[in-house]
Amino acid sequence: MSQPDIVVKPRDVMPEGARTLPARYYTDPSLFRAEMDRLFGRMWVCAGRSEQAGRPGQFFVREINGRNIVVTRSASGTLRAFHNVCRHRGTRICSEEVGQFAGSIRCPYHAWTYDLDGRLIGAPHMEEVPHFDKAEYPLLAVDADEWDGHVFVTLRDNPPPLRAQLGDLCAKFRDWRMQDLRLGRRIVYDVRANWKLIIQNYNECLHCPNLHPALNKLSHYLSGENEPLRPTYMGGRMDLRPGVETLSMDGSCPRAFLPGLSPEDRRRVYYYAIFPNMLLSLHPDYMLVHSLWPMAPDRTVNICEWHFQPSELARERFNPSDCVDFWDLTNRQDWHVCELSQAGISSPAYVPGPYSNREDLLYAFDRFIVEFHQRSSA
Repeated sequence: MSQPDIVVKPRDVMPEGARTLPARYYTDPSLFRAEMDRLFGRMWVCAGRSEQAGRPGQFFVREINGRNIVVTRSASGTLRAFHNVCRHRGTRICSEEVGQFAGSIRCPYHAWTYDLDGRLIGAPHMEEVPHFDKAEYPLLAVDADEWDGHVFVTLRDNPPPLRAQLGDLCAKFRDWRMQDLRLGRRIVYDVRANWKLIIQNYNECLHCPNLHPALNKLSHYLSGENEPLRPTYMGGRMDLRPGVETLSMDGSCPRAFLPGLSPEDRRRVYYYAIFPNMLLSLHPDYMLVHSLWPMAPDRTVNICEWHFQPSELARERFNPSDCVDFWDLTNRQDWHVCELSQAGISSPAYVPGPYSNREDLLYAFDRFIVEFHQRSSA
């Protein structure tokens, strides 16, 4: 495979004293708790895909910062989300992670029943209670919204619109028509590392020649460019090498390219971390989404999903293993080194080290985290 000439662009010199974060940002339970309460607890969090609640009554469940949330669709087709708590005696209503309500939401304990908009419509024996009013006991709602086929929820009261958090990304990725894509494969990884280490690893490729020789063979680690960190996301693109059609085991593409992409975007892969938990990778022929679910300062569950055009999924011999195997290999390499980073940072011998000029995006993310904690403790 021919090697293209890579133009190395001048880099801004990093500030004097630019160092990695002290260990406590990855190990301290109190800092982790603050991040869960004030980042995951206040921002819009990527919860899943619209197709997971595509029909009225179809639902899926997510655990967000200690809250068990049910996401479903009302009879009118409106996306709804509720705390998974019955208003009678607090029983958890849904015990399955996915399912289909039979026209209403019914508590398994005393059969309190709610419609798909959360209104209480049945409360056995409560007619005997003077002044009881069913209208006063709906399911506790959680704000939910959709962006191009992705479902977001927020625990914040009176939140700003989801579009305010996404900013320019709504227009930037419109041509991928993400709402039209459908799940082809899902792998769940349990990573023994802090969620921020996973985001940092995702947003740099200086490690690619050493850690990902298969990836670097298809996309040079110095290709493409990043955009400056924004308050709610960061990312950039990398370019495919000449003769490479997509990121797969051999670089070939057995699928049709996504319709609507420009010739330039058919030669690129975009990687964006949308805070706090969504890693979005857009390829010429498929979409890869990671959703991060921090469980502890040193543990993060990563739900990784590959999405394809429905016409490709419907093909008799459709087989996504070329790209799934490629990224599963790459993912496991990444998660392994993230775990090594967590182990090293947790050592009493760890001392913050210097960043290179090509790690400016990581340094900017560090400043974002430091400033967040300064505001939280003020």
